[in-house]
Amino acid sequence: MCRRLTVVQLLPALQSGGVERSTLEIAQALVEAGHRAIVVSAGGRLLPQLQAAGGEHIQLDIGKKSLLTLTRVGALRRILRDVQADIVHARSRLPAWLGHWALAGMPAEQRPRWLTTMHGLNSPSRYSRIMTSGERVICVSDTVRQYLLQHYPETDPGKLRVIARGIQARDFSRRQQVDHHLRAQFSQAIPQIAGDGPLLLMPGRGTRLKGHEEALKLLAAVRAQGVDARLWMPGAREAGREAYLAELETQAAQMGVADVVAMTPPIALNGTVYAMSDLVLQLSRKPEAFGRTVVEALSVGVPVLGWAHGGVGELLAGLQPEGAVPPFDADALAAHALQLLHYPPSPPLNMPYSLQAMQQATLSVYQELA
Repeated sequence: MCRRLTVVQLLPALQSGGVERSTLEIAQALVEAGHRAIVVSAGGRLLPQLQAAGGEHIQLDIGKKSLLTLTRVGALRRILRDVQADIVHARSRLPAWLGHWALAGMPAEQRPRWLTTMHGLNSPSRYSRIMTSGERVICVSDTVRQYLLQHYPETDPGKLRVIARGIQARDFSRRQQVDHHLRAQFSQAIPQIAGDGPLLLMPGRGTRLKGHEEALKLLAAVRAQGVDARLWMPGAREAGREAYLAELETQAAQMGVADVVAMTPPIALNGTVYAMSDLVLQLSRKPEAFGRTVVEALSVGVPVLGWAHGGVGELLAGLQPEGAVPPFDADALAAHALQLLHYPPSPPLNMPYSLQAMQQATLSVYQELA
């Protein structure tokens, strides 16, 4: 029987995003395995989910880029000492620096073990290098591992552990066919997606990096070929992003597709949303570390179209090569979209990216350190 561990995860806040989701998933796995799961952050809307899973939260703003944040090293050190942390797991750069300094000020015999996770492809720098400092470094894809070794060649490859993100299979059940009845229900609130033509789905935050403009151009190109396609971009409409949204709306009008494009606030992505879609787009301009959308959509059975770079390119190469397009080749993107719409490929028979596998592999790293 493994001894009970106290694991403290460090991150800026519990608002939204892949880092936050992974934090909650690991906290849940720790609690279910009989361990103590603590998160130190500024808090946020996901805090109730952490507490419902049995995790604990200690409020400390360790993610705000301000000189004041550096004064919280002592407070963090006291927290780690008071909870008798066995392992400290940093998931973001500034919290990692604070965690590093907090541990450096503790006697060696009292110092918890130190773990970091590279969730993203951050610009190489001395600031980003802190994410390579863990006694073990979790990489969320092989793309991240290769990126790390390329830009930080002094890193010991032996301490790297590739643990891909995973999904809860029951939340993304395989569909038998496109659910047009469900789409009709959604279109009562989102009239732009009404109709019998194909529905293109592109989830993503309201930021230029997500490639919304490329999605609009793709829609116009597909419709120019006589295909009555519609485009839904959940997440494009966000508070504080009004200027960007207005820019997208102007572009849609100039392309003549404004009445068949829906730009809505973020929603919880699940099998229901994917089930009524004909094609999912992943067009991030900046290579992503993993690309959870690809795994979710393919699990449901929806074809995916995306740029062949970063984690998305890695996933498509292994799961559905027909959807991988040379980055930023608009003509190839349109050609692949038409091919996938007319001749959808068979979805992968087995999806290796499960939540349970990710949780178990992470707990194994904790035990390896402990």
